[in-house]
Amino acid sequence: MEVKVYSTPGCPWCQKAKEFLKANNIKYKDINVAEDSSAAKEMTEKSGQKGVPVIDIDGKILIGFDESELKGALGL
Repeated sequence: MEVKVYSTPGCPWCQKAKEFLKANNIKYKDINVAEDSSAAKEMTEKSGQKGVPVIDIDGKILIGFDESELKGALGL
């Protein structure tokens, strides 16, 4: 399973999403879209959103941090 978290450093919901993944021993790639404009463009193309976090789980796109939706997508 490949998990990517598109985030920015000052985003509290991004932090909550990453803490949730860590607490559940889910490996993920943290992508800072504030510093990486090509990643920001990729995130917008995948999600249609400019807001963070955007979480990509094997191509399934989740927007924002919704713990129950995240659990479902991860099979937890």
